Amino acid sequence: MHQFIMPVITPLYAGLCGLLLLGLSFLVSRQRLRSKVSTGDGGIPALAGAVRAHGNFVEYVPLALVLILLVEMADQAELTVHLMGAALVLGRFLHAYGISTHPGGKSFGRMWGTVLTWLVILLASLKLIVWSIIRMTAA
Repeated sequence: MHQFIMPVITPLYAGLCGLLLLGLSFLVSRQRLRSKVSTGDGGIPALAGAVRAHGNFVEYVPLALVLILLVEMADQAELTVHLMGAALVLGRFLHAYGISTHPGGKSFGRMWGTVLTWLVILLASLKLIVWSIIRMTAA
């Protein structure tokens, strides 16, 4: 029987992501009030950027955090978990800044935020697949 050990690293990054989500939510609400648009983006670039930054965050962060949590629970090195968590938070911040300030075009933040987020998801996924295969073949 396995004993459950509460992860201690992933909650830190989940908390930071929670604060970032609240910040993005605030920016959407502020733009909606300024623009007097209750749904959609009203064709207003600043509102469209805020909505996309928020939406993109919500699309990627939950799975990334679950993957990081599972990596931590699979007894992976603490440094690995910290690097993944930090890369996720940095990536999401860069992406949110980039898409909010350049809603219709390319930006450094948008590109590198996406790259960092995708790398975290890719590396965590591969680590978990390899870990699972090793565990299944050892049993």
